[in-house]
Parts: sequence; structure tokens; C-alpha cells
Amino acid sequence: MMSNTKANQECISILEIINEVERVELHHNYWCILISYFRKHKQLPSSLSLQLSHLQILAQKFSARSMWYAVSAPNCCISYPRRPCSPRFLRKCSVSTSFCVQASLPENNNGAKVEYTPWLIVGLGNPGNKYHGTRHNIGFEMIDSIAKTQGVVMNTIQSKALVGIGSIGEVPILLAKPQAYMNYSGESVGPLAAYYQVPLRHILLVYDEMSLPNGVLRIQPKGGHGYHNGVKSVMGHLDGCREFPRLCIGIGNPPGTMDMKAYLLQRFSTVERHQIDAALDQGVEAVRTLVLNGFDQSITSFNLRQKYKYHKV
Repeated sequence: MMSNTKANQECISILEIINEVERVELHHNYWCILISYFRKHKQLPSSLSLQLSHLQILAQKFSARSMWYAVSAPNCCISYPRRPCSPRFLRKCSVSTSFCVQASLPENNNGAKVEYTPWLIVGLGNPGNKYHGTRHNIGFEMIDSIAKTQGVVMNTIQSKALVGIGSIGEVPILLAKPQAYMNYSGESVGPLAAYYQVPLRHILLVYDEMSLPNGVLRIQPKGGHGYHNGVKSVMGHLDGCREFPRLCIGIGNPPGTMDMKAYLLQRFSTVERHQIDAALDQGVEAVRTLVLNGFDQSITSFNLRQKYKYHKV
């Protein structure tokens, strides 16, 4: 009986938080912070006058990262809306509209929690069975390979993209496949990066590259769009910034006078398919290395091996 009473009190207190935040129409990030505070200290702040400055102080004091984890546990799971919305929207829905991010928080030698900056990994392509397996959709295939290897389920639609949330090692990742067609990919990447507060240096764009031989990979910390309409759209929705990493997957140039559009929407030959399948496996390992270690010497070595992997001595 005592445990039920305690649980009821907790529910009532959390509802008080939601009602008060709703009254002043604050972003849902901040009610996540307050709920994290309540779970840690088993009481509400002394004042429920939820001014923005007070909440910012709480966020700094208790290191509440509302998007990826709560401060209350080393292994935790936070549910939050698929799109920005008010707590009232959540209470009115009879069906759950939230999904979860689970991120482990190991402790360092001083006993402090280690914070990981999440990665947004986006593969470019066109939606629909019509384009499945074509050269221009190799970005989608790489995302599928990463999702399969890391056990990430791609089952949520957000910001016009199919997304899945998981981790590589201890680092949280968000995988995304924009569904608004290649030339409008930025309509997904920009809002997702803003919603999850992902810095530019942790937005990895995966796409096809005709300047590279088929099956050859290259990882760069930044670059231009190279006349790739999907990359151009992403840059446009990131305020023209180009300082984000990209994984380019070579598909080669069209033979002879073949139309470029027809070439991009063509499926791979048997030999090319074998090369691409091998490249996908290599790409997954390269992405793991990048997420866990950043742009270190191993990425430089990877690019060098890829550059000459089809050269015969």
C-alpha cells in the first residue's frame, strides 16, 4: 500500500510539472529537465515559477541532457515526442506517440558521468521500390547495413525521414533516410539536426559519388556539394555550412554518352554488385571507427587503402 501511495504521489507531482510548463508554454526540453530533477531528488524545486532562466540554471547544475538521457541513472531511457509538441498533446493521445533513446553513461576515474555527443548519420536516396537497388540509392543501403549491424530498428517517421535510434559502443546515434526525394533531402536533415541538437561535426552524410570508381569509399571531414543535388539541399538547410563529415561511395561514371540521370537510376551489374556489397561492409566498420575515435590516423589509412584497393601491382 505504501509503494502505491508513493507512486501516486510521483505521478501527481509530474502532472503538476507538466501543467505548469504547459501554462507558460515552454519547450518540452525543459519539462524533461524538471522530471529528471524530480526523479533524482524525489521532490520538486522549491518554486514552480518556471521561468526560462531558472530552468537554464537547473540544466547547468544537474547536467540534464533532455534529448539523450536523464541524470538519474547510469543506464536510462527517455521517451519524448516524435515531433515538437506540447505535453497536452501527449496526454490527449490514446496511442503512444513517443520513442526511446537509450545511452549508457559510464563513470570515469573520478566517478563523474561521461557525456557523449550524439551522431546523426543520414543516407541520401529516393523512397519507393522503384528506386531500390539503384546507384543513386546507395546511401540508403549504407544506412540499412549500419542498422542491421548495430541492431537499430528503422520504424519511426520524423521530419519527412525514416529514422532509428541506437548506439555504436556507448555513443548514441540517430540513423535517417529522408523520404522527400533526393533533391529535397535537406528538409529532413536540417530539422533533425536542430531537434536533437547535433553539432555540424557530428552530422555524417552518406551518398553516391561518380568521381570515385565503383565500390571505392572516401571519408572527409568537410567539402562542397560537387553538383550533387542531395548534398546541395542539405547544405542549404544547414545555413550554407559545409563543415560536416561525409562518406562518399563510388559508383563510377556513366559509360560513353549514356545520360547521367539514366545511369544514376540504373541498377548495378553483377560484378558491380559484388564490389558494392564489399564496400558496404567496409563502410560500416569505417563509420564505427569514425564515431568512436573521430578523424584520427585510422581514417587517413582507410582512405589510402580505399584509393588503391583496385590497383594491381
